[in-house]
Amino acid sequence: MAEYNRPTSEAEFQNNFKQKKPLMNPTEAFYESARCLFCYDAPCIKACPTHIDIPLFIKQIQTKNTEGAAQTIFNANWLGNTCGLVCPTGVLCEGACVFNHQNIMPIQIGRLQNFATHKVIDSGKEIFKVGKPNNKKMAIIGAGPAGIACACELRSLGYQVCIFEAKNKASGLAVHGIAPYKISNEEVLNEISYLQNQLGFEIRYNTPINSKEQLQDLEKNYDAIFLGLGLGKTGALEIEGENKKGVIGAVEFIEELRSKHHHLKVPNKVVVLGGGNTAMDAASEAAKMGAKKIVLAYRNSKEKMKAYKFEYDFAISAGVDSLFNLVPIGIVGKGKVEGVKFAKTELIEGKLQTKNNDVFVVQCDLVIKATGQAKQGAFYQLIDHLKCDNQSRLLINKETFQTSNPKYFAGGDAVNGGAEVVNAAYDGKMAALGMHQWLTK
Repeated sequence: MAEYNRPTSEAEFQNNFKQKKPLMNPTEAFYESARCLFCYDAPCIKACPTHIDIPLFIKQIQTKNTEGAAQTIFNANWLGNTCGLVCPTGVLCEGACVFNHQNIMPIQIGRLQNFATHKVIDSGKEIFKVGKPNNKKMAIIGAGPAGIACACELRSLGYQVCIFEAKNKASGLAVHGIAPYKISNEEVLNEISYLQNQLGFEIRYNTPINSKEQLQDLEKNYDAIFLGLGLGKTGALEIEGENKKGVIGAVEFIEELRSKHHHLKVPNKVVVLGGGNTAMDAASEAAKMGAKKIVLAYRNSKEKMKAYKFEYDFAISAGVDSLFNLVPIGIVGKGKVEGVKFAKTELIEGKLQTKNNDVFVVQCDLVIKATGQAKQGAFYQLIDHLKCDNQSRLLINKETFQTSNPKYFAGGDAVNGGAEVVNAAYDGKMAALGMHQWLTK
């Protein structure tokens, strides 16, 4: 079990947050690509949400055609470099590798993907072409993975594209809400710059779209609009003491960590509430920031957690403790957090019941809520004739990604309620094709 000292410099921070998937050198990539069997009916392709021709790009790396490999990747996935690093490859492409059936380590597809795309990004090699101008303009709300992918595909089809982004950086959670040991800000933003320099889409930063008047202006000035909004802030637990100093949402905590690095002070005793991958990230990060006692608390059993097993194992290996079948019923402390009051839970006739007569307190100085982010339902209500399901997810035509208001298309978190970066990249590309089809029908 690892034990981390509190980082007091950028060098110490980087040492604690070493990349989980470090960049391969050419020799490593050559030998790893040589292991691939180049399966005819490659299960890795079927497991990839963007259906990258994985055997082809690995063969291209093997024959030292790195530029061709990058082209193969980007042709299927506009965020090929980012996805090579942040995708849960162990449950997608690498999890489907035939070597798993022979108890042999699967091909390191994610790292090979990162090797090829990183090399062309680093060289600045131009491999994309803007389509012949068609004098039509598209607006995109949100510069997350879905919005960026949509913009790239639209530019390749000849459309003018303007992305409206509320924050000061692109790529959504990839740069704001993913643990820095998975990908650095520099890696994310270099890919966006590489795409933008070649394809020429505009991004207007610090430009939130949050009023009906703004939306009406977009409707008037653009031929179609893509909704690529992410999720909102961490939702409220609605328990006593939740507003005390020392209570923070997991995504907000990760965003602050990614911007402040070693300047962020994490106290010694931390409780993380939740059982998803974001909870695992937050717990692991607290450990890497030098916290001495981190407790991961989940309301249900270990088997019911939504987190991938490898994410949970990584958190435990970082020194995180876990408690199951308990629910927070209050935050205690005078002005600031001193602990979390929990009640035990029990599954009775298929329903989780709280046992209010079995209560205890876990002492801590910081509470990180990884209990889900709010949806953007209030924003969607500003758009006429836009239909959502009962969980505030936009309803779309699954073939074209067109919403019930024909001028609007959508993808990513707005539609799936929160999935992987690779899913958003796929949605953005497919929505762009749907927009093109609608405007040229």
